Amino acid sequence: MPCVGQQSATPYSDQNSHSQIPLLLDSLPELIPSRSPTANNYSSFIVTSKNERIAPRPSVDWKGLSKDSLQFLVLMNGFRIATEPGTRAGLHNPFFSGYFKAVSNMHGWDDGDPFYVNYIGHPIQGSVSTFIWTARDGEYAHEHIGWNSGYVKSKLRAGAYAYVLSVSFELGPLSEASLGEIQRYHPANGFVDHVVTPTVGLMWSVLEDGIDDSLVRHIEESTDNRDVKILARTFLNPSRSFANLMGRRRPWERTNRPGPSEYNSFAYYSPVEKKEVSPPPGVAPFQFTMHFEERTYFGKNASDPCVGGGGELGFRVADNWQVVGEVTGCKQTGMPPNFSGDSLTYAIGPQWTGRLSSRWVTHTRVLVGGNKVTQEQLFPDIKAALQQEYKNQHNIFPPLADQYIHDYDNNAFAVITGAGFDFKLNKALLFRSSLDYSHTWNHAINGVNYRDSLQFSSGLVLNMGTW
Repeated sequence: MPCVGQQSATPYSDQNSHSQIPLLLDSLPELIPSRSPTANNYSSFIVTSKNERIAPRPSVDWKGLSKDSLQFLVLMNGFRIATEPGTRAGLHNPFFSGYFKAVSNMHGWDDGDPFYVNYIGHPIQGSVSTFIWTARDGEYAHEHIGWNSGYVKSKLRAGAYAYVLSVSFELGPLSEASLGEIQRYHPANGFVDHVVTPTVGLMWSVLEDGIDDSLVRHIEESTDNRDVKILARTFLNPSRSFANLMGRRRPWERTNRPGPSEYNSFAYYSPVEKKEVSPPPGVAPFQFTMHFEERTYFGKNASDPCVGGGGELGFRVADNWQVVGEVTGCKQTGMPPNFSGDSLTYAIGPQWTGRLSSRWVTHTRVLVGGNKVTQEQLFPDIKAALQQEYKNQHNIFPPLADQYIHDYDNNAFAVITGAGFDFKLNKALLFRSSLDYSHTWNHAINGVNYRDSLQFSSGLVLNMGTW
């Protein structure tokens, strides 16, 4: 497949005369007109010959990104209010006190939604979020799928933003926690959407990129019919089309190639030169970490280990200092029959990092925050009786989980201190391993002590602002 900026090895076919007309795209830059940044909401593309210097593109259009994201949040919450009676009922609760009750009640994995909502609907939401970011990411909006640094960086940046937008929808000021306060009611208190939406959504967006590259571009190359091209672009990439609508663009627009009216609409735009970044690689102003964790408790009547994971955001305030905030959760092991439990930790504080020019970077930190421990006791006999009553009497509502599950929870102040190391894989990614000690002022739950623990964690760190 020929690309703009490269000499074509395969001639294009003139469908009117059925003759083969070789075209040298390098000598015909006018085939793909430049796009003005004032005419479109995404950054400009300059197509030119190899010998002409190409001006670097701008970075992220934060104003446009904010508008697109706000419109997406408003639409999703409007849909919830229109279709969910429980959300409408929750609107009558006090706003601020109800919001904090919803946020503080978060624990566990499941949120009570059916499979297609958690594992299909939310991934589509995450994919839309990645394309909302990509359209406003001037440095990488032109990238196309392939195992190359540009595409990988584009997706990493988009995936990190999908996580931010997902958390905003779940717990932000315009969210499920503020409008309807659904997390304050069992079983809608799990963290499944916080993980599935950005991660599976990122994979969904890669799948659409593959379809766009292999199938949609093949259709565009095979026909001059504009309507066919529009239909292929729109319906074979549904989440990208929806993201375009959130940006007030036509659903079939692409940031990496011309519009469907062009006969060579399948041809990618030329690569552009990149600016040297400041600060240099390794001094990332922003870091995003996802990690797995095992928490081992010790002391009298200590709990069995707790296994889970979490996320961390770091903002650099000096060469060797960051302010970091983390949220981690884990599931208790070794619980008695009909019991389950989990732990949720949230903390913020300073983190010191060693010499950033080294491939191995050490860090140490002290964080303060809170720890919430929850146990749930299931009464299967009561559950079975209520379900049988519901089957026999179809004029009543299904039994609520609160009728056969009893919660025990404790939320207290926590202090965390620890150290670890980062191994630089490349400019964008690091592997992190840490060992932390935490002490909480939690009371024992059902005689089990959760106060002192060691946490071993390992995962990936994404540097932002260095590439």
